Amino acid sequence: MRLTTETDPAEEAIQAAITWKDKLWEWVTNLDMWEMVLFSALRILLIFILTRIFIRIIYRLIDNSLKRREKGRLKVNPRRFITVGELLKNMTWITSNFIMVMLVLGEFGFKLAPLLTGAGVLGLAIGFGAQSLVKDVITGFFIILEDQFAVGDVIQTGSLKGTVEMIGLRSTRLVSWTGEVHIIPNGMITNVTNYSLNNALIIVDLPFSNSKRLEDSVHLLKKAMLKMKEDHPHLLEVPHVLGIQSLSASEFVIRIAMESTSNAREEVERQIQTYAKQALEEAEALELGRGD
Repeated sequence: MRLTTETDPAEEAIQAAITWKDKLWEWVTNLDMWEMVLFSALRILLIFILTRIFIRIIYRLIDNSLKRREKGRLKVNPRRFITVGELLKNMTWITSNFIMVMLVLGEFGFKLAPLLTGAGVLGLAIGFGAQSLVKDVITGFFIILEDQFAVGDVIQTGSLKGTVEMIGLRSTRLVSWTGEVHIIPNGMITNVTNYSLNNALIIVDLPFSNSKRLEDSVHLLKKAMLKMKEDHPHLLEVPHVLGIQSLSASEFVIRIAMESTSNAREEVERQIQTYAKQALEEAEALELGRGD
């Protein structure tokens, strides 16, 4: 004869409830655990506060630095500094919050090594997949940050020369003096000649027949250059008539030089030649009138 023992379900439920209550009470009264939770919460709060303070400090440094650079340029497009400022702030925000999240996860007991390895692999995959774009953006960032050239500057890169119409993080737009628009990826800008940082030295050589007297020719040109300055007060100075530059059997050459902004170089050269030609024509007409 086999004896079977039946357990009362109600008694089992009561026993389970008592066990659960004991475990809950033990968990609630576990001072070591609560001390660890408290310190972890304080550390998480401190990490969050320090991250926010760090971001604000970096934002302030970025704004002050860009303001100093903006005041240091005579010709500047404020949008350039807004662009680089926002880019720097975004990079700061993303990097700081990424580090904060990693530290918080560490407080919760997550292993950071696999997460960092995965993030590194993802970054490498993105970098290899968009190498040219990343190169363009990085180059554009340093063009703006280092103030290599500004909107309105006349520059030459490679065989392309023109006035800078737009500077972006990915490309730069040039307009040549004949009207062509060149859009250049920033990654292709390896060297730049900026003609607008300093004044240009303009040199014009004018040939005269040896039948003309040197003293009269120099005097005539000096009067013409003074008239040119009077008619165009925006010029930086009166063109200097330096004197004879070269001599041959049939003619001598007089050199005229002056400083001007690079943007107005061709125009000023044409004005010098125009005023010199008009002075010569007036002198010849006067001589013909005397002859008659």
